[in-house]
Amino acid sequence: MAGKPRRNARRAPVKGAAHDGIGGRLHALRTMRGLTLAGLADATGLTKSYLSKIENAHKVPPIATLSRIAHALGTGIGGFFGGGRTQARESASLVRRGERLGVVRGGTAFGYDYVALAHRRLAKRMDPFIFTFPSRMDRHVFFEHDGEEFVFVLSGSVVFQVGDERWTLAEGDSLYFDAQVPHRGWSVGREAKALVVVSAREAGSGVARRRPRAKRRKQA
Repeated sequence: MAGKPRRNARRAPVKGAAHDGIGGRLHALRTMRGLTLAGLADATGLTKSYLSKIENAHKVPPIATLSRIAHALGTGIGGFFGGGRTQARESASLVRRGERLGVVRGGTAFGYDYVALAHRRLAKRMDPFIFTFPSRMDRHVFFEHDGEEFVFVLSGSVVFQVGDERWTLAEGDSLYFDAQVPHRGWSVGREAKALVVVSAREAGSGVARRRPRAKRRKQA
C-alpha cells in the first residue's frame, strides 16, 4: 500500500530520520548500480521528477512504490530502512520496541504512516509494518502490488476495501488478500493502527493508482 498526489505550489523537504534514510539510500543504490534518474524511471514506470523528489526528501513513497523501486534496483524493501546494524543471513532478526523505524505522520501523499518492524534483515520474503490509517482517502486512489497482504487491526476501526468488497474491521479483526487486487483502507472515527505484513510470491513491482472514472474494472 503511487498515484500522483494533488499538486501544491512548493513543498519543503519532509522531515524525519526514516524518510531522510529512504532518499539517501535510494540515491546510493541507484548510483552504485550506475543508473541515472531517467534510467530508473524507465525501469520502474515512475516519473524522473517523482524519483528526484523522493531522493531529495520532498516525497515519502507508499510501500507499494518502494516495492517497485526495490525490484528495479535488485534489492528488497528492507534496503531502504537499513538504519544501523543490518542482518542479511542470520536465522533471526530482533528489533526492540524503541528500535522501530518510522516515517513522519502524513508524510505520504495519502496521509498514512508506516513503521518498519524488520528493517534490519535485508534478505526476507515478507515485510511487516505498523500502519496508521488516514481518516479520508480519495475515492479514485487504490493500491496494488505483487504478492499477498495480511492486515491485523491493533486499535480503532478501519474500513478496508479489496476490489468491490468492503468491510469494517474492528480491533482484533484480520484480513488476508491477494495484493494484486486494488485495495485501500481508512480509519473510522479515532485513529486506527494495524499490523500489515506484505509477502511477495516473487520480487515484483507495485504502485498506488487512481481508478479511472469510466466503468472499466481494475485498470489504472
